[in-house]
Amino acid sequence: MKTMTITKLGAAAFTSPLASGDVPDILVPADIQWPGGTVPDGLVLFEKAGPRAKLFFDPATTRAAIVTCGGLCPGLNNVIRSVVRELTRGYGVTSVLGIRGGYRGLDPARGKAPIPLTEDLVEEIHHKGGTLLGTSRGPVDPAVAVDFLIGHQVDILFTVGGDGTQRGGNALYQEAAKRGHALAVVGIPKTIDNDVRFVTRTFGFGTAVDEAVRVIDSAHTEARSVDNGVSVVKLMGRHAGFIAAAATVASQDVNFCLVPEQAFALDGPRGLLAAVEKRLQDKSHAVIVVAEGAGQDLLGKSREKDASGNAKLEDIGHFLRDTIRAHFTSRGLEMTMRYFDPSYQIRGCPANTEDSLLCDRMGRHAVHAAMSGRTGLVISFLNGQFVHVPIEVIAAGGKRLDLEGELWRAVLSSTSQPPTFS
Repeated sequence: MKTMTITKLGAAAFTSPLASGDVPDILVPADIQWPGGTVPDGLVLFEKAGPRAKLFFDPATTRAAIVTCGGLCPGLNNVIRSVVRELTRGYGVTSVLGIRGGYRGLDPARGKAPIPLTEDLVEEIHHKGGTLLGTSRGPVDPAVAVDFLIGHQVDILFTVGGDGTQRGGNALYQEAAKRGHALAVVGIPKTIDNDVRFVTRTFGFGTAVDEAVRVIDSAHTEARSVDNGVSVVKLMGRHAGFIAAAATVASQDVNFCLVPEQAFALDGPRGLLAAVEKRLQDKSHAVIVVAEGAGQDLLGKSREKDASGNAKLEDIGHFLRDTIRAHFTSRGLEMTMRYFDPSYQIRGCPANTEDSLLCDRMGRHAVHAAMSGRTGLVISFLNGQFVHVPIEVIAAGGKRLDLEGELWRAVLSSTSQPPTFS
């Protein structure tokens, strides 16, 4: 077995003010199903999250900071609010800074000055989408950022963002350690796509699926209201099709679901275009859901990258819309196309109830980890438990939709599409 150890800044000498006691040393397995009934030798175990009886930081003198990075995601404000409240109400920390505009807020030459985060300031933010602090993409020079954090006497930094954000947070911790500055860096994984390794569900995913289903309902209504109506709905999912697949199953009104994990052909007797044509002959309407990262091999790979270092995707939605329209025109067949791209609308929504609960718990567990002196970790919700995952494990690779798994089998059942378009 392999136990994932978490770095600690040093001995915990201060007694926690929390009355909830101490989380015992409990390990949570990364996998809970073992083929053949035999526990594998390579089973990965993670430390259970929660409050500890002894703290590394003295709450009376501790200053914490929060930064949100990358694209928007439902629940960011919920996380900010819960972190602030647990720090102030739970531990009695009196100084919490909000870093504005993502990592650039740690660079005085590029960013805005931080703001004090008080309970009054965060009182109502969980009802709103977006982030109170603002966000941006791109890294920061670790040396410049640590100078900033030391200058502002920051002991704890909470990094809310994706894998690039967490890698950046780890670089900040490493730079601070070289200087002898005891900086706790604790990440809260933020990706609406739910594609983080060793995380069962990330916040924002449930809200995204809810909102996507509402759009699919409208797309279905549009398609059914005309003869040979086709609605194409493009959803988020750069490298993983979890939103597209989950929304398809939740809706039950999707006829074709296309995801990044599976290549598909357009032409030929078993291609997508022939399948859509057959669908219109049988039912006179069709709804197609496509994840933004699907079909990139049909478009050619872009060499451009965004500020976070991610390859820019070509627009599969517009391509699919125009290709289907051209196919029916060339065949002399009637078809009415409707196109939906709700990506920014979904990203900016407030969190739903499920995500609000997840955000609150993740934020509080992040505070517990940081106050105990743990660092270089990400809070994960895994197999029904909250655990500490080393940042380097998260950064090693993402999670993908299993085309042999239960969710994809549900997609095939609900859509009646063939396993492949070849």
